Amino acid sequence: MRGPILLAAALALSACGTSVQRMDEGAVKDVSGRWNDTDSRLVAEEMIADALARPWYSAAHQALGKNPTVIVGAVKNQSQEHINTDTFVEDLQRALINSGKVEFVAAKGERGDVREERLDQDTNASEETRKAHGQEIGADFMLSGALNQIVDQEGGKAVVFYQTNLKLLDMKTNRIVWNGQKKLKKFVKRSKAGW
Repeated sequence: MRGPILLAAALALSACGTSVQRMDEGAVKDVSGRWNDTDSRLVAEEMIADALARPWYSAAHQALGKNPTVIVGAVKNQSQEHINTDTFVEDLQRALINSGKVEFVAAKGERGDVREERLDQDTNASEETRKAHGQEIGADFMLSGALNQIVDQEGGKAVVFYQTNLKLLDMKTNRIVWNGQKKLKKFVKRSKAGW
């Protein structure tokens, strides 16, 4: 009698265990209905493609005589969810750099690290390899924006609406040269109301 009880207990414990399945990083798997890695990547790629196809780009390229230099500023999360906007900013940077149409400069925090390294080089690097201060490239344009969300929920059903707004500002004049918007809408059904 003891054997079947132990077997049943072992089966019950194994049924409650955690299961992990490796996935291709490009695979789309929407589990919760919340903002996810796929949303971040697709919104960034689509918005950057739109930005670079607009009139500001050819005007800036012609006026500067070269590819414009861009920096990504703050992208604020104004949604009800915890969204790590750093991954979205990285997706924006990657799309900009990989376009080959703009030069790109490091963000504020990264520049601080590089400046510290240059200070260290002043003391510790050889004269031939030391990098001088005051040689940084200034950005011509700054990209910034916000992620917004509206949730329409009743019981275990919800429509989750995301709107990403991005603006590209001329660093010299503060003029907005591009204003982009991307909307996502998801219908989510849950067995229990857990919003």
